Amino acid sequence: MNIAVVLAGGSGTRLGGALPKQFLEVEGKPIIAYTIEAFQKNPRIDEIVVVSRAENVDLMWDIVHRFHYEKVSKVLLGGKERYDSSLAAIAAYDHPDDVLLLHDGVRPLVSQQIIDRCLDAMASYNAVGVAVKTTDTIVEVDQQGCIVATPPRSSLRNMQTPQCFRLGVIRKAYEVALRDPAFVTTDDCGVVAKYLPEEPVFIVEGEPTNIKVTYKEDLALMRQHVSF
Repeated sequence: MNIAVVLAGGSGTRLGGALPKQFLEVEGKPIIAYTIEAFQKNPRIDEIVVVSRAENVDLMWDIVHRFHYEKVSKVLLGGKERYDSSLAAIAAYDHPDDVLLLHDGVRPLVSQQIIDRCLDAMASYNAVGVAVKTTDTIVEVDQQGCIVATPPRSSLRNMQTPQCFRLGVIRKAYEVALRDPAFVTTDDCGVVAKYLPEEPVFIVEGEPTNIKVTYKEDLALMRQHVSF
């Protein structure tokens, strides 16, 4: 199966309000609803699972029922770290050939084209990420804040989601990673790249509009997009 995993376990309230930002409404619909709907619409997605904080599970189910997202089969509990949410989804399935598309719950403008690019690439790879070319010059600095290196911009990418994996591959990567006492990660592709170096992680082209809603300016862009 192709299983979309919507990671919505964050507690961030940077945009204001008592609820996490994934529940803020834009044009009468919570941000998380737009995210789920993108996968609901794609005919190649067989199932959707949402990972949530315990105190928001009932609210998440209310949204699922309110907007009739019948592909949503589970609302799982996340954990303290982001990777705990990924692990919750990994543990919920058994078939090693299932494809998990791990996606940020507050990245609601993911297009059908991005989802399809990911699934097309999964026919040839076991790990696929989404990224856009870096347009700014990126520098590496030392502890004093002085430049020590300027990597060539042509080889740099800004990562987005979904990040997609055969279940057996991402499970094995985490099994190895969790034995490392120095394990730290911010994304799942990085876990595979570091702990299963023999497994190539292929990158498909993302889109500038596939933003992660973090600041008020992002809300303005989202409103412009969904009301277009």
